[in-house]
Amino acid sequence: MRKANKARKTNETAIEVAVSLDDPEVVSIQTGVGFFDHMLELFARHGRIGLTVKANGDLHIDSHHTVEDVAIVLGQVIREALGDKKQITRYGTAYVPMDEALGFVSLDISGRPYLVLDAVFDNQKLGDFDTELVREFLQAFAVQAGITLHARVLYGINTHHKIEAIFKALGRSFAQAITIDPSINGVNSTKGLIE
Repeated sequence: MRKANKARKTNETAIEVAVSLDDPEVVSIQTGVGFFDHMLELFARHGRIGLTVKANGDLHIDSHHTVEDVAIVLGQVIREALGDKKQITRYGTAYVPMDEALGFVSLDISGRPYLVLDAVFDNQKLGDFDTELVREFLQAFAVQAGITLHARVLYGINTHHKIEAIFKALGRSFAQAITIDPSINGVNSTKGLIE
């Protein structure tokens, strides 16, 4: 079973994350930021992974530190759970419609973190969630997980729908990329190594 867990405590947040890449039964998200909880659950359900997140952050300031620190720890546990990355498909791509919005994510579990995000969110806040934090989350997640990540909202009107489409597409592309393919000998790289 590809599993990992980690706790991280700073002066701003206390984060605990556990992930199980092969057992999607348990998904429990508690960050104190309702919209963010919803997005993380979508990522886990569409990614077909088990995910537990407990976060206590300085929400009296705003949700920035909580969202970014959860992304950091999530990326770290996913990287650990993937281990040597032998026989994973490595690449994943998904288009996800959410009513009038269409989201796209393509990723490579390459060991070379990079983010390209092409999305405009007209509504600056959804509940306690600042929509500019979508970029902060994806950036920290990509860096810590060692993923090249391209995300785009092709079109849409409703900000909630646009962001939901991205997180669902992130989950679905991630599910593809972590799939074990027995026909792959070692790692899916001509280098023979994915760091």
